Amino acid sequence: MALLNNLADIFLDAAPWLLLGFLAAGLIKVWLPDDLLSRWLGGEGFWPITKAAVIGAPLPLCSCGVLPAAMSLRRSGASRSSTVSFLIATPETGVDSIALSYALLGPVMAVIRPIAAILSAIFTGLLTSLIAPSKITNHHNDSPACCEGHTEPETDSCCDGPEQLKTGFINRSNSALRFGLVDMVDDLVLWLIVGLLLAAAMQTWAPPMILAEWGSGLSAMLLMLLVGIPTYICATASTPIAAALLLAGISPGTVLVFLLAGPATNIATMGVIHQEMGKSVLIIYLLGICVSSITIGLATDSLLETFSIDIYGQISQAEGWLPDWLVYLSATTLLIAVTISLVKMLRRRFLAA
Repeated sequence: MALLNNLADIFLDAAPWLLLGFLAAGLIKVWLPDDLLSRWLGGEGFWPITKAAVIGAPLPLCSCGVLPAAMSLRRSGASRSSTVSFLIATPETGVDSIALSYALLGPVMAVIRPIAAILSAIFTGLLTSLIAPSKITNHHNDSPACCEGHTEPETDSCCDGPEQLKTGFINRSNSALRFGLVDMVDDLVLWLIVGLLLAAAMQTWAPPMILAEWGSGLSAMLLMLLVGIPTYICATASTPIAAALLLAGISPGTVLVFLLAGPATNIATMGVIHQEMGKSVLIIYLLGICVSSITIGLATDSLLETFSIDIYGQISQAEGWLPDWLVYLSATTLLIAVTISLVKMLRRRFLAA
């Protein structure tokens, strides 16, 4: 019963951000030209990786919700290193979690957190760029050209005149919804289900607050990584837990490791990275998160001690970040999309048997 309750809670927490991520993937695919994304985030090196981190940092997407958006960027021409940078910076922070951090953790941690997320993303992106050059897999880039110089989905009106703009907008919006809520859900549904199930199991048998018993320092930071990496928790939901850990006596740097490693990845994220970019990228992704999180955590504790900054008095309480109606509407919509995807998958398996 506890497992099912935790699964339901995690699904309700994740649903709005997952839905937002799928919709963002559709909008990216339909409205942003592939060549523009290739110029922004293509190629290796410091600048594309930094741009991906800075673009992703303010977006309010969780570690599951960022997957469809990141994979859409990848399939549209973003390099592996830029995609990894985006995958890390986006779930680790966002405008929603920064605001909640200010309310719960105080102004100092509200400033440190997004800076740490961007630095972690850039570091891991640079590590990724050290491996073999990017190879792009265009799973959904087979739409026919509608006229010379254009490669748009056939529902678009890329060759129409101004009088067709309204129809073109409707067709593109429909294409975005179909790509986000059908194509991307079909691609990611199994890993998302596995990830949410394992996250519920972790929440049931190894809840984050058990870490308070381990104190602070390097050993506690390593334990934060061990628990945080496979567990699903979004940046917003991790913030009240961080405040509770601080009140329990855990050092700010150790808590920051949890705030970075927890939202940055989970089983679903690791599965999709392995599927889309290969085992070597997954290994570097995890290595970069581990090294950067602990380094930043140690640096944070040292910095706060050097300047005698006391953040414990800044901790407060906050409740109800999203309205209930939005949470349940998102969960219902996502559940319908997932159910349709699973039915199609089972039907294909049954017909093939």
